[in-house]
Parts: sequence; C-alpha cells; structure tokens
Amino acid sequence: QVQLVESGGGLVQAGGSLRLSCAASTLTFNRYMAGWFRRAPGKDREFVAGISWSGSSTDYADSVKGRFTISSDNAKNTLYLQMNILKPEDTAVYYCAATATYSTMVRTTPTVYDCWGQGTQVTVSS
Repeated sequence: QVQLVESGGGLVQAGGSLRLSCAASTLTFNRYMAGWFRRAPGKDREFVAGISWSGSSTDYADSVKGRFTISSDNAKNTLYLQMNILKPEDTAVYYCAATATYSTMVRTTPTVYDCWGQGTQVTVSS
C-alpha cells in the first residue's frame, strides 16, 4: 500500500519561504503523476502544482506561478514544493497526491489522484 507523508509546513511571515516534502513508500515518482493540493478554511480543495510521469512537464495554479516550484528526487522517492514569496492567502493545509494513471499532461482534478498524504499546515502571517 502506497503511503505519502508530508512534512515541512509551519508558520512563516508574508514574503518568506517554506519547502514542503512528500516522502513516498512503495512508489517512485518518475512512474507516477504527482501533485500538491491545498484546502483553506471554508474553501474547497484546490490544485496547486503538479508534475507528470518522468517529470517531463509541470503545471501550476495561476495564483502560485512564479512563486512555487514542484520537483521530485527519484533516488529519495520524495516530492517537493518550494514556496517563495508566501502570502497570507497561501494559508492552508497542503496535501501531496499521486496516481499511477498515465497522462502526458498534468491533471488538476483531485479525483484523478488515488493516493493522498495526511496533509501539513502552512500558515502565513501578515
């Protein structure tokens, strides 16, 4: 059974940076499509960033483009989300997700992903 475990969340001031990590058991990210989603209080879960099989392509929500970077280290079976220039509206629980479903494009719909982590809280103060 695939397990995804996120870490790296915390409290940071606006303009600061955090790097989230997602450690995977029994899968290698270069054979999965993976992504980061977030859920803010009172809001639906939303797509943040995704990376396709073999890391050949990435995609980002408009709200994080130019500030966030998704990457993977296949040797460590770990997915990352580097978050820079954080804003209070980035405050949310961040989830790592993965699926073995093959796609040439990054999929942004949560229901496509069948493996999820437990989430890590990111709080950005103004």
